[in-house]
Amino acid sequence: MSGEMLKYVTASAMLYDSVVLFAKALQDLDNGKYVEKFPVISCDDISKGTDGTSIINYMKSNKVVGLTGLVHFDGQGFRSSFVLDILQLSKQGLKKIGAVLPGSNINITDIIEAEPTTEYFLEHRKYTITTILNKPFTMLKNSPKKLIGNERYEGFTIDFIDELSQILHFSYEIRVVADGKYGVQVDKQNNVWNGMVGEVLSGVADMAIADLTITSTREKVMDFTLPYMNTGISILFKKPTEKVKSLFSFLSPFSAEVWLYVMVAFLGVSFVLFIVGRLSPYEWDDVNPCRQDEKIEENYFTLLNSMWFTIASLMQQGCEIAPRSSATRTATSIFYFFTLIMISSYTANLAAFLTIEKVVYPIESAKDLAKQTKIKYGCLAGGSTKTFFDTSTIDTYRKMSAYMEKHPEVLMESNEKGKEEVYKGNYAFLMESAPIQYVTERECNLTQIGGLLDHKGYGIGTKKGNGTLSAWLSGGILKLQEQGVLHTLRSAGGNRRGRRTMR
Repeated sequence: MSGEMLKYVTASAMLYDSVVLFAKALQDLDNGKYVEKFPVISCDDISKGTDGTSIINYMKSNKVVGLTGLVHFDGQGFRSSFVLDILQLSKQGLKKIGAVLPGSNINITDIIEAEPTTEYFLEHRKYTITTILNKPFTMLKNSPKKLIGNERYEGFTIDFIDELSQILHFSYEIRVVADGKYGVQVDKQNNVWNGMVGEVLSGVADMAIADLTITSTREKVMDFTLPYMNTGISILFKKPTEKVKSLFSFLSPFSAEVWLYVMVAFLGVSFVLFIVGRLSPYEWDDVNPCRQDEKIEENYFTLLNSMWFTIASLMQQGCEIAPRSSATRTATSIFYFFTLIMISSYTANLAAFLTIEKVVYPIESAKDLAKQTKIKYGCLAGGSTKTFFDTSTIDTYRKMSAYMEKHPEVLMESNEKGKEEVYKGNYAFLMESAPIQYVTERECNLTQIGGLLDHKGYGIGTKKGNGTLSAWLSGGILKLQEQGVLHTLRSAGGNRRGRRTMR
């Protein structure tokens, strides 16, 4: 019965009992001839009856048993001597467990134990958790002592499991997946999976917690929680090695075209000085002024001297030759201004060239990888990254998938082996951005190329049909996010064993 219906039924019952008590009072008073016959009542008449007090007093002293129980009033007109039932909601509905007796005494006759909640069945249990060794998520501890159980492992995943177990009140046992795989379908007909997904489906583990990507294929066979970390596929590549400085590296501040223009300017100015010096009479000088019988004049701006003067000006050095005519001085002044700009630009570019060397990468994106064949590229065999390329409808990614199918040697058994292959050179490893960030922060020779190829998240995998468990775990993940614990764990995981190395 709804609350609204219960409200109307209770009000009607109390109204019914009131009418019964009033009618009984009138009947008893009428039988005793204590009241006179009531005159006809008019709405316009403001006169009142004379027997109202007698009726009220009789109603206070009289008792009736109605729908709401015993109806009796005290001297002040308040109802007394009534009993209130105490009800408790159970699976079968409302059930009476006691009563409030006259005098405010409470009598409890029965107590229905509360039904256990879903959390009650999930908490205080021991769960088997399967994971996979992959830096920085799950790693073996380096310790001189022999470690057993969960103490053998460290990393972001281990810290995350510990925080989650504290907030949800459960215990756990960590086991590393036997085949070292994340999980792909190896037999579609019988729905057989390997890796962590297979261990959850077979019941070997209750849940899989690692850098396990949430994909549509995996969601068909297992339940996932809300993602606790967002990531995407990117490219791990080795930085180009620094080139050995050549003998002519001093020419690097300017391009070949600029040096060609400087050479043309040098020859052009030298030729102009030679011509102007020949035409101007002020550039001719008497070789032997003491002899009056024979006058021999000489011009110092020969072709070789003009070139020597120009090269000295270009190097901002002095020269024994000096122009005397206004024409040669004008040409020289223009060239001096040109020389000032060139030397200043060269000095600035040379300083930048010696201190900062621009690294030129042969590839800048996945499209560059797909267009060439010199640099090999691959990903983890039997993982979500490989599935992404196999199921993609984008031409570039389909081309990359076909390349990896044609060259199976580029597929790696683990991320660690992929990193080692990148170190050898001419190889790009496609993996998720979270471990790439961890690797590049520690390996100075490695870098991330381009942005993310897709966007996805890591989640906790549980057996299909156990939505209650995944919903319970999702609630714990939300609490950790709201408290900032996940952000703290990511920062701590990034700083773990944070010494940078170089090969």
